[in-house]
Amino acid sequence: MKKTVLTIIGIFCAAMLFANGGQFEKAMAKNIPAMYQAEDAETLIGVINQLTRIGDAEKNRWEPYYYAAFGYLRLMTMSGSMEDKDKNLDQALAAVEKGESIKSNDSELEAMRGYIHMMRVTVDPASRGPQYSGMAMASFQKAVALDENNGRAHYLLGRMQYGTAQFMGNGDGGACESFAKAKTILESEKKEEKSIAPSWGLNETIGTIQQLCQGK
Repeated sequence: MKKTVLTIIGIFCAAMLFANGGQFEKAMAKNIPAMYQAEDAETLIGVINQLTRIGDAEKNRWEPYYYAAFGYLRLMTMSGSMEDKDKNLDQALAAVEKGESIKSNDSELEAMRGYIHMMRVTVDPASRGPQYSGMAMASFQKAVALDENNGRAHYLLGRMQYGTAQFMGNGDGGACESFAKAKTILESEKKEEKSIAPSWGLNETIGTIQQLCQGK
């Protein structure tokens, strides 16, 4: 009961704060980098909770839930047991679904959904690969179809293509081509003012190309 009351108070206070113009952007500008930079689970959970409160207060913005989902993915990598990892992934998917209830058929949210499926595979590749690999691939392909200029979708698609090809013993499966597309798009995107829109992926793409595709 006490936890419920505190949650309601937190949402009410957040709603009062974001009622003032520009406060949403300021709060997001503070919490997005905090989500990326958190180095321990306790700090990251605090940021995720804040992002969720922002989304619950704002009601018509999908971005807080997107970053909360990303936070849960980061938290999953800090978790030890399979049970904890699955719990984090369940929470990440729930956050994506909240975002989708506000903005359906969004390329960024669909790519994040696929990312969650892909991370499910890493928890137990032998038993989960057949189911979640296909689900991840379908989400990444849909994300690209929804927005050909979503570099993160191309990057994540490439990761899935490479992993699948390696499992089948068949080259890179077109992954390096996807990474090259992602790099071109993300380099162009970096020059633009993205505000609170997703903008990660360039460093990851460059590192992956250097690791997997150089010389090809």
